[in-house]
Amino acid sequence: METRKLHTAQGRPRAFDIDEALEKALQVFWRKGYLGTSLTELTEAMGINRPSLYAAFGNKETLFRKVLDLYQEQQTPYMAQALKEPTARKVIERMMYGVVDLLTNPDNPPRCLYAQTVLSCADPSDPLYQELAERRILIEATICDRFARAIAEGDLAPDTDATVLAHFVLTVNFGMSVQASSGASRAELLQVVEMALQACSNL
Repeated sequence: METRKLHTAQGRPRAFDIDEALEKALQVFWRKGYLGTSLTELTEAMGINRPSLYAAFGNKETLFRKVLDLYQEQQTPYMAQALKEPTARKVIERMMYGVVDLLTNPDNPPRCLYAQTVLSCADPSDPLYQELAERRILIEATICDRFARAIAEGDLAPDTDATVLAHFVLTVNFGMSVQASSGASRAELLQVVEMALQACSNL
């Protein structure tokens, strides 16, 4: 765990726990969204002043990038685990049920941080928009590669379009996040998963 010595507004040095502060920033961004989160809210939650935030993390945008990395590491390990499943259908099941578990965990805000930010950052010229687009492309390509392997192994029909199937899975997952953020229950999300899996019944 990384610890730095930074100065408070009164000039007194104190131990500053980088990991703990990043955790607190994650919770603020997750609850309020990137655009809805102010620097004042961040510094209050993290227990530091603005100069300390800038010294440790850079500006709000660079802090958020670190938060996205932490979110992916802590909250979405089911994605990597799903890719290890023996069949394409099991991959899809693990991903979709993993999303439902994330969205309905009572310890979490009922939304996906990534999806929430994509919806709020709609300007293609925004560096953050470009960052999110690159992350989505990378995730989609990884899933597509797994489905392409399934086709090569005979697990999926040879005429299956791996790219379209990856689009489908991510679209359902993204849609469930939007539904959960507007109050959809776990039971309702599970119904969506069951319907999506029926659509994949020939896999």
